[in-house]
Amino acid sequence: MTTTSVQAPAIRSPLRHHLGRWLYIQKRRLQWLTGRQKFSRQRTRPLAALVFEHQTPLFRVLKNVDMYLQHNKVTNLKLAAANIDGLLIMPGETFSFWRLVGNPCARRGYREGLVLKNGKVKKGVGGGLCQMGNLLYWMALHTPLEVTERWRHSYDVFPDENRKLPFGSGATLAYNYIDLQIYNGTPHPFQLRVWLSVSPLHGEIRSTSLPESNYDVFEQGHYIRHEPWGGYSRHNVIARRVLDRRTGEMLREEVVTENHALMMYQPFLQAQQ
Repeated sequence: MTTTSVQAPAIRSPLRHHLGRWLYIQKRRLQWLTGRQKFSRQRTRPLAALVFEHQTPLFRVLKNVDMYLQHNKVTNLKLAAANIDGLLIMPGETFSFWRLVGNPCARRGYREGLVLKNGKVKKGVGGGLCQMGNLLYWMALHTPLEVTERWRHSYDVFPDENRKLPFGSGATLAYNYIDLQIYNGTPHPFQLRVWLSVSPLHGEIRSTSLPESNYDVFEQGHYIRHEPWGGYSRHNVIARRVLDRRTGEMLREEVVTENHALMMYQPFLQAQQ
């Protein structure tokens, strides 16, 4: 199997980072004004058929991370969920996370949470919304909806302890140019539902009737590479099996995406004597 090298992270000045971010934000806004995409906006009561559901825990004990940041993350997720829950994605429409949620700034009630910057966990207003992106992306992979924009995480920050889903099965977000977009190319409406309870973040994708297929998402080709410059990188492919809902027969197998990320922890630990 051919391996892929990952370059050492580039170090850019704060000024270049700020100007680059501003430029990309303006470019995205121009696309929103001049593009031909029809974005989803309508919300309604839950549709009849539950296509797929998933939930993720709101709190994790992380080394050297203050828990108040995770409590702030819950506030941020509630604000985002209020703009998404009940959303209809009609045939021919596209769901855009940032077009719907808007700028997660302090003026709109967003709080300081965890953000990932150059492979390091830091504080930032609106931090923690990637958990919503991860949930929506994972659910969309189990439906006939098409993910038309998804950005993979460039860094693998935490070890696999208690990991439930395959590495690389999430979607990172940054307002507004690193977006998650999902297109409905079917003749049926689909609906996103997201809400928070005491512990988990809940998600559902619903429709007026069940699709003809089920989807089994899995990982293949996983490997870890020791890069020539000294760091470690992690790689895999996310794929899915498309199954006939009535018979369970596999109709086809599809490659969804490749993942290549820098590891921010030691991947090979010696067993204690």
